[in-house]
Amino acid sequence: MTEKPIKKIAIFGGTHGNELTGVFLVKHWLQDGAEIQRTGLEVKPFISNPRAVKKCLRYIDCDLNRVFDLENLGKKMSEDLPYEVRRAQEINHLFGQKNSEDSYDIIFDLHNTTSNMGCTLILEDSKNDFLIQMFHYIKTSLAPLPCYVYLIEHPSLKYATTRSIAKYPVGIEVGPQPQGVLRADILDQMRKMIKHALDFIHQFNQGKEFPPCAIEAYKIMEKVDFPRNENGEIAAIIHPNLQGLTPGVLTLLQTVACWSQLMPVHKS
Repeated sequence: MTEKPIKKIAIFGGTHGNELTGVFLVKHWLQDGAEIQRTGLEVKPFISNPRAVKKCLRYIDCDLNRVFDLENLGKKMSEDLPYEVRRAQEINHLFGQKNSEDSYDIIFDLHNTTSNMGCTLILEDSKNDFLIQMFHYIKTSLAPLPCYVYLIEHPSLKYATTRSIAKYPVGIEVGPQPQGVLRADILDQMRKMIKHALDFIHQFNQGKEFPPCAIEAYKIMEKVDFPRNENGEIAAIIHPNLQGLTPGVLTLLQTVACWSQLMPVHKS
């Protein structure tokens, strides 16, 4: 585990402008950030794609959560560039150059999903002891509410996320929630996830020792598309028996239905 204290943290909302829980929370914390402040920490709430938020769209020109690669970040600034590429360069400048010592320590990137996957933490490195300990702390603190960990470290599955400019990138997905809609229960769950994460960081900075732990994570083994007709149009819908179930059951069935097979990965 890292021995350096965590100092600079950003909380991004609105990377996708129609995923409103993060937007709501970040705007609230910009007005009153008392609940996210911890002694010795700089915590900055930030609306990452304000134009998309204003129009309640996922993005304006291209997905902001896919353009934080070195090629896009290194392009000469020009009005001819897609809006999200220009915005990515601005964010990279504001929060430290990607892969540099000056970058923010942690970026929490807040997302909603229409899938009934409950509270989900996204892990990009199965060998990152600091994040594994943090995720274990969050999961334990949320119990008995389930919290899942999605591991996305395979090179063919990773993409250049907004949070990837931080030393420790953390994706947070909470659902189900329709796009452009707020649900109070989903908002409460995401708010608690951030609270527990900040509590862990504060305790870590205070020198608390955390015993060895294991977390169960899930990774994609295979992607299975919907059946499609000769024109490439989707020719099937989710069976009604898979909808309207309790969240835990529905999450399990949806993951199997969407991804065919998800294998647990353990990290000690």
